[in-house]
Amino acid sequence: MSDKTIFEMIIDREIPADIVHEDDLCICFRDINPQAPIHLLVVPKKRIVRIAEASPEDQATLGHLLLTAKLVAEKEGFAKDGFRTVFNNGPNGGEEVPHLHLHVLAGRQMLWPPG
Repeated sequence: MSDKTIFEMIIDREIPADIVHEDDLCICFRDINPQAPIHLLVVPKKRIVRIAEASPEDQATLGHLLLTAKLVAEKEGFAKDGFRTVFNNGPNGGEEVPHLHLHVLAGRQMLWPPG
């Protein structure tokens, strides 16, 4: 894990992002390739490669990501209409960046099953 991910570069302010929330444990910003009218990414500042590699020590951070999704949904005004949260894990799960992140999608009816 020597090379920085794009998310670490955003956290370190080496590249810009449209940040909607930040605290000690995570950062939340708008996805540059949105899959819904509202598409946010909640990213832990600690690099956890993927959910399958999380450890018991990451439990508080993982819970914090979900509560942050709720917080930004309320702040951005889409909590009452509903939203979807997604963790991708590995190539077959749609993972593109090897740094755990929670997708928060809203602004349209979500279909089931997802793609």
